[in-house]
Amino acid sequence: MGKANSRNVSRAKRHMRVRSKVSGTSERPRLNVYKSLNHTYAQVIDDVAGVTLVSASTVDPELKGEGKSGGNVEVAKAVGSAVAKKALEKGITKVVFDRGGFIYHGRVKAVADAARTAGLEF
Repeated sequence: MGKANSRNVSRAKRHMRVRSKVSGTSERPRLNVYKSLNHTYAQVIDDVAGVTLVSASTVDPELKGEGKSGGNVEVAKAVGSAVAKKALEKGITKVVFDRGGFIYHGRVKAVADAARTAGLEF
């Protein structure tokens, strides 16, 4: 098992530990963050219905040319504000934050801070 593979397995274990405590409802959906080496993704999910309500990522056409790379903090801030803007358009103001097993640092923190600044409460 390589280092990258074992690191992802450890992250998945942490994520399952977090998910046992954090769940999204229709009143307060879950804001999930995932980051790969090249991109950052954020989704607002209703776990009761099992449906994604809103999503934004660096792969989206409106955020594609935002920065020189999809894997940096500046673009992560753009993803956070974009997902918050889309959520507010759908009437979602309160969410519960799910860091996806990642450390609350860097891109994950940037997404959360930008979403808070744009108007989401968590």
